[in-house]
Amino acid sequence: MNIIGIIPARYASSRFPGKPLVDIAGKSMIQRVYERCLLSNSLSSAVVATDDDRIADHVKSFGGNVILTSSSHNSGTDRCAEAANHFPDANIIINIQGDEPFIQPEQIDLLAACFNSEGTEIATLVKKIDSYKELFNPNTPKVIIDKTGKALYFSRNTIPFQRDVPENEWLDKQDYFKHIGIYGFRVKTLQQLTLLPISALEKAEALEQLRWLENGYSIQTAKTSYQSYGIDSPDDITLALKEFKDLL
Repeated sequence: MNIIGIIPARYASSRFPGKPLVDIAGKSMIQRVYERCLLSNSLSSAVVATDDDRIADHVKSFGGNVILTSSSHNSGTDRCAEAANHFPDANIIINIQGDEPFIQPEQIDLLAACFNSEGTEIATLVKKIDSYKELFNPNTPKVIIDKTGKALYFSRNTIPFQRDVPENEWLDKQDYFKHIGIYGFRVKTLQQLTLLPISALEKAEALEQLRWLENGYSIQTAKTSYQSYGIDSPDDITLALKEFKDLL
């Protein structure tokens, strides 16, 4: 399989402008993400997809591949779909978050392996929740999966709800999984997804993947044991450096 890793990156983040270029222990965040991708055994190539010349010039400065895309995209998925047009021989596109500078290459490989099954249209990762702080945090999307590993539903709420069980016992009675926001797509499926209008469930939860489920697409999941850590604010950098100091 020809698997392309695409890292969508934009400068104009409302919460953290210029985030891809922020320094993390001597390297920019986007450089750290890109270099982690190069360690994957599954990717044929990795590329940054951006609409900003500052990011594009920076990626070129450290020898990375970059594609300039439209500034009108509403999501990283749409940006990946445009960038995918530059790889006509690609079978699979892996959308790697540009704000996770310590992503594990093994996570990319685990996701890519989902496509060994010809029935897989979309794939993503999940991780078992082991703390009540995460379990009840609405900023940590939860996912219910069926016995074959396919996602049934994603929610910011804590699902499943356990009737007649005290909340401080939920983790003892049920396995809960959080969503790790890395996606894989067959190229044809990715292009189809960009044509779908925003759905009612997506609006309600502010979770893009619900649009795909609501339109009948299946999402295969794989369980990872690695911790994922996205950078949403400058304070997150300090915490990430403590958590992942061995990877510097």
